[in-house]
Amino acid sequence: MAKSKTCNAKKQSYISVTALSSSSLQSLLVPPKKMITKPRTGFFLGHRCRRPGVWLLSLFSFALVSLLRLGWNVNTLVPFSPYPCLQTLLIPHLTGEVGFSNATQRRLASLESEFWKQPDGMGYRPCLEFSDEYERTSNVIMNDRRKYLLVVVSGGMNQQRNQIVDAVVIARILGAALVVPILQVNLIWGDESEFSDIFDFGHFKRVLADDVLILSSLPSTHIKTRPVEEKLAPLHVSPQWIRASYLKKIKKGGVLLLRGLDSRLSKDLPPDLQKLRCKVAFEALRFAPPILELGNKFAWRMQSKGPYLALHLRIEKDVWVRTGCLPGLSKEFDEKIHNERRRHPELLTARSNMTYHERKLAGLCPLNAFEVTRLLKALGAPMSTGIYWAGGEPLGGKEALSPLTREFPHFYNKEDLALPGELEPFAHKASSMAAIDYIVSAESNVFMPSHGGNMGHAIQGHRAFAGHKKYITPNKRHLLPYFLNSSLPEAEFNRIIRELHRESLGQPELRGSKGGRDVTKYPVPECMCKSKASHVMT
Repeated sequence: MAKSKTCNAKKQSYISVTALSSSSLQSLLVPPKKMITKPRTGFFLGHRCRRPGVWLLSLFSFALVSLLRLGWNVNTLVPFSPYPCLQTLLIPHLTGEVGFSNATQRRLASLESEFWKQPDGMGYRPCLEFSDEYERTSNVIMNDRRKYLLVVVSGGMNQQRNQIVDAVVIARILGAALVVPILQVNLIWGDESEFSDIFDFGHFKRVLADDVLILSSLPSTHIKTRPVEEKLAPLHVSPQWIRASYLKKIKKGGVLLLRGLDSRLSKDLPPDLQKLRCKVAFEALRFAPPILELGNKFAWRMQSKGPYLALHLRIEKDVWVRTGCLPGLSKEFDEKIHNERRRHPELLTARSNMTYHERKLAGLCPLNAFEVTRLLKALGAPMSTGIYWAGGEPLGGKEALSPLTREFPHFYNKEDLALPGELEPFAHKASSMAAIDYIVSAESNVFMPSHGGNMGHAIQGHRAFAGHKKYITPNKRHLLPYFLNSSLPEAEFNRIIRELHRESLGQPELRGSKGGRDVTKYPVPECMCKSKASHVMT
């Protein structure tokens, strides 16, 4: 990392002659009387220098040279620092009266304080009031017992959450009762958890009592009914498409089974359905009590050490394979990723027509631990920052994390915070483990993902709905040129990085500013407003 080579000369600290009292100086210049009356033979004190004037001049010269040498060499006593302008901080007992030391400490304290500062929420609060028409339709839907929707959701916990949100909205569009979603067994992690293992079913049902009828199972009158199973719908379909494609079939058969809901429903829905999406995501989908209790314990343990940063690190082996990127650890690990990608080309989800370097320059690759470290330091994160890192086992193990742990030693994950036996009930349950990470991340003072993804998006929306808690979005595409510029002084690098992220710290951002945005990631303005009659989260 490049360091600034220029220092203000006035800010260097030395021991000066004026630091000595007049009596101390006099004692050095004037020898005791007995030495004058009875001089010893020597180079300066022999018979050649018996005149008092010569003697005093010689002694004064010797003392002055000694003091100057002491002042000149004082900095050789200071340990080497990569920040030459901050050497005075290493010797506070010598620089207590020097203005530079205090000013520097104030500037560093200001940067640290700025890092923990929360964004201006601009007065936005949760606002989920539905229209009169929606309320009138609710009475009809809740009394209809002829249509039932079954859904099978897949993927990791955050993918499951997204699909459950859409399942509730589709049930509302069709006016059907929703049977508790079935979680498909995850073939990668072997997780056989059911809905109630991860989410609080009773709470889910109560919160949505005025929107969609939620059932724990099909009624006895329909248990033997063969459900109509539909093939995958196109991406981003509208409510009109849902009604045209499914309504007649569900009325005729009574039971409709849908699979593969991921991104099948449009992100641009009528206002009431957007509010319903937020209601499901931020209020109805509460985690099961055992998960919620342990997640809150971990969050409290982190908070007890001071404000903390939650960092979602995306540096697992499967992430490098799927993104088409390289971890930057060594040639050995790069070759492992290349081999895995050659054996399973279907795993590559990034743009297959781009080279690794093109992906990197386009900001499509996760930040590695070294890049995350540089970014956090530039943004003013103090070395004492407590970091909770969420994510799976990194490719390269602990060595891959060493750039972070060297600079930020207060570095923890679930296993570090857990007391003996606390994580045992969730062993081999990847979705429950991910839910614990979600809770600790949502409760953090600052959150930052090293890459996009379902969890990062979900946390972004959650923190916005909770009052726009600080969320750092790394500007990867614009960061890279400065990471590669080794000649850039560190102070200038830090200034540029802070400027790049001035508008990426979790401030309110209107969903409509870009098409196709998910309201559960950008809840303003459909789900949050500035009106006095704001809805409070439950």
